[in-house]
Amino acid sequence: MLKRVFVAPDPGRVRLRFASRAVLGIGLAVTLCGLVGHSLTAAITGGLAALLALFTVADPDVRAQGVTTALLPVAGFPVLALASALHDAPLLRDLAFLAVIGAGVFARRWGPRGNALGIFAFMMFFVAQFLHATPAQLPHLLGAVALALLVSSTVRFGLWCFERRYPAAAVPAPAGGRGLGRATTRQALQATAACGFALAVGQVLSQDRWYWAVGTAWWIFVNTASRGETLVRGFRRVLGTVLGVPAGLLIAVPLQGDLTSTAVLVAVCVFGIFYTAAVSYSWMIFAVTLMISLLYGLLGVLDPALLVLRLVETGVGALGAALAVLAVLPVTTHATTHAWIQRALSCVHTCTAQAAARIAGTPGADPEPHIAELEALLGRVRLSLAPLVHPLNPLRARKARARKVLALLDDCAREVRSLALVAADPDASHDVRLSAACWRVQSAVEILTTTRPGALPEAPAHTTRSPGTEPALTHLHDLERALAELVSPLSHAPYAPAANA
Repeated sequence: MLKRVFVAPDPGRVRLRFASRAVLGIGLAVTLCGLVGHSLTAAITGGLAALLALFTVADPDVRAQGVTTALLPVAGFPVLALASALHDAPLLRDLAFLAVIGAGVFARRWGPRGNALGIFAFMMFFVAQFLHATPAQLPHLLGAVALALLVSSTVRFGLWCFERRYPAAAVPAPAGGRGLGRATTRQALQATAACGFALAVGQVLSQDRWYWAVGTAWWIFVNTASRGETLVRGFRRVLGTVLGVPAGLLIAVPLQGDLTSTAVLVAVCVFGIFYTAAVSYSWMIFAVTLMISLLYGLLGVLDPALLVLRLVETGVGALGAALAVLAVLPVTTHATTHAWIQRALSCVHTCTAQAAARIAGTPGADPEPHIAELEALLGRVRLSLAPLVHPLNPLRARKARARKVLALLDDCAREVRSLALVAADPDASHDVRLSAACWRVQSAVEILTTTRPGALPEAPAHTTRSPGTEPALTHLHDLERALAELVSPLSHAPYAPAANA
């Protein structure tokens, strides 16, 4: 499992730069918080704020990212003040926490910006519980958060802005339904129910550390859309914690809060969080768990029993999430998967049409932005299919079909990327066979996105060779073959029609 993290493709070394920039931004933020005289508690709060700003703000362009970052204090400061004010009123605190949870998830209907603001608001309430913040500490906490956001934003948008020409496309969940049928409304109710369960059981286990159960339940619902995705994410979170707790016992406990060693290891954990996030949720949670153990060591409260309690609270949160998605307005994995596959296939056709138009010399034709969107869509397809390809899934036939769908969609993406490279070649020229092949790709996508796909017509053999056209035709025909092979797994899979997705 660890090997997959390091051998996973990293085009343009984006993950490496993403993680390195995070270490720089968070490190500078915490350092400056210390230099201006903030307490250790305030510096930790500032570091968490910087981490969240760099991790959760994911708008599709740099300007929108700047706006969202500027709005983080608007969402977070009132919540942090509320949580501090309710420190000595447990019942009101719990009710307020659940209200913040529901509102934070509901805000996801406004896309990446709503998602980031909702997460930041939740985490400001969470960190107040983690640090047992009181009203007397509030000015220092707010000052540290403001300074950390300013420093991390300077790094992100000034010192090290490496966003690509075509940023990763924002891919919202498939729209559909009103009221309880709307995805964000349904998930807000699920998350609130899950966190309510986690809060109640967590407090039975510990009156001081109950918030870990709530945090687990909350984060399991981030970037999931179906009950299968949520259950798999819960499993992976527990697995990451199970791996991280022994690491905390072996590494953090012996350090006894040594500042220099702890700071270095926290930086390593931050790098691990950002580097592994896109490829392995379990290893990301491992890094989070080890970092938290190190921070507890700095605060002088770390002991083996505390780490074991964290593991138990994590299990409670995962159980709460599982019960919620099974009992509160559940959505099947197949319904969600069908919608994402349809969108990915439609994007394949758009990329192909744009590449062919560029080869034909059509002004403004450019497949690159659509390829970025396709990559994002394929990421959502993989996430949606994760429950079906999971090693613990006992349904072998469905597992095999899901794996074949993933492999063939990856083949489609590879051929589309290669076709785009050919289209960018000035020697590529128009050929009537390119137009015919693109029409066949469009027809294939239309057939594949029906409820029960039928057979696709065979692509005609091409014998006339043109140096400028032949590479494009080769990729188009390989793309047609991959689409034709998708007929079998899609026609036998129990996917629901798009209208029910």
